[in-house]
Amino acid sequence: MAERTARLLLLTVTVGLAWGSQGDREPVYRDCVLRCEERNCSGDALKHFRSLQPIYMSLAGWTCRDDCKYECMWITVGLYLQEGHRVPQFHGKVSLNAWFWSTVFHTRDTDLTEKMDYFCASAVILHSIYLCCVRTVGLQHPSVARAFGATLLLMLLLHTSYLSLVRFDYSYNMMANVAIGLVNLAWWLAWCLRNHRRLPHTRKCVAVVLLLQGLSLLELLDFPPLFWVLDAHAIWHISTIPVHVLFFRFLEDDSLYLLKESEAKFKLD
Repeated sequence: MAERTARLLLLTVTVGLAWGSQGDREPVYRDCVLRCEERNCSGDALKHFRSLQPIYMSLAGWTCRDDCKYECMWITVGLYLQEGHRVPQFHGKVSLNAWFWSTVFHTRDTDLTEKMDYFCASAVILHSIYLCCVRTVGLQHPSVARAFGATLLLMLLLHTSYLSLVRFDYSYNMMANVAIGLVNLAWWLAWCLRNHRRLPHTRKCVAVVLLLQGLSLLELLDFPPLFWVLDAHAIWHISTIPVHVLFFRFLEDDSLYLLKESEAKFKLD
């Protein structure tokens, strides 16, 4: 009993550490969020925020605190750049959620942990294609990105509802994820190839989507475990870690490009 309790405590501490990112821990960021909440998230100020909030953001659960965290994130990024530092990561728990539930599922295979592993994996794929839409279309046409995001949320809801309430169909789940993954691949590649001369950092994005698509074959073409330890699924999990690091580098470079572009337009105005 004591050993099990110790393991649970260790897991809790580990998850707690993983949920933090460098940007989240910055005192400037934390003070900014605190002041913003005090100023905007109570009384008449909160009523004013809610009256101006678009309905789609309200339905998505976007709160005044979320808005403060978003605004303060960009303030902190600006300060980092002024001091000559690299852009810090914020809210890393979003991308770690799928890995966390995958770890839980492979540690203890139950009906709940299996569903959380599969559903979070689907959410990651849909989030990637939403991010692609925001980057390629949403900057010029935000309403299109919002409508697309709402559609993806509906798709995720229908997907998880079917697997939870009707039938947990492994073949259907695999085909659905592969189909979305192929759309994601084609969309990112088309945008990268069209902009590779103007944006050299898109080469990182091309490498990421091709590597992920290639590594996904490990999920489809299974084989006996190497040394009776590493099966195709385990190798796939291990292999995706450096790929996601490379994708973060692409997002970092692209964010810096967009920030410089917006600053240049602001100076012209």
